[in-house]
Amino acid sequence: SSTAFSPYTYTFTPGKATSILRSQDGSSQAMSNEEESKTEMSLMAEETALVLIEYQNEFATAGGALHEAVKECMEKTGTLENSKKVMDAARSAGCKIIHLPIAFEEGHLEISNNSYGILAGVKEGGIFKVGTSGAEFCETMKPAEGDIVAKGKNGLCGFASTNLDFLLRQNKITNVVLGGFLTNCCVESTMRTAYEKGYKVYTMKDCCAATSVEGQEAAYEHTFGMFSIPTTSDEIISAVTK
Repeated sequence: SSTAFSPYTYTFTPGKATSILRSQDGSSQAMSNEEESKTEMSLMAEETALVLIEYQNEFATAGGALHEAVKECMEKTGTLENSKKVMDAARSAGCKIIHLPIAFEEGHLEISNNSYGILAGVKEGGIFKVGTSGAEFCETMKPAEGDIVAKGKNGLCGFASTNLDFLLRQNKITNVVLGGFLTNCCVESTMRTAYEKGYKVYTMKDCCAATSVEGQEAAYEHTFGMFSIPTTSDEIISAVTK
């Protein structure tokens, strides 16, 4: 009896989703999400949003409370230069630009007194406080006319306490392109939720930064390909301007 072959089957190894093209003779060719995106990626601008996470002075500008922690990674990655380039190009192409800042009122009452982990550090440091320069957008990535600033981010995931999903649905967005801070924290949290909500998620490796180069590279290697299509600013520019 003959055996029916599905054109594609999918295999999983930790940190990497792989499509395997199977031919009738049983041979196969593996192609990672990243390799597949490079050969096929073309995005309709009107269905695509750049979601730019926490490009604020605390991270992105000298003197910010967390700038020294991310400075090495930013410099190695070219985070701001690449982010500015893709933001301007995507805006010109007709993509929706959504800025996603984090901010807290005086006293950081939004965060529990019994908090732990990264949010405990935010509360104790009094950072990203509304009305302070640290919470403002960095000069390079300030919103322009027609951009949208999402509201309500008090935690790590860009969806959990915000109106981001509403904004994406109202603008009929299906493709979500991510960049920002921190690679293995808010960017990854937002990536995972966008993936589970059914958006097609692209994460720009050269538009993120973490508190260590090693942490960023580990995220690239082990998690980005599980919940998004890892890509770069140049690839996104090419995809939305075809």
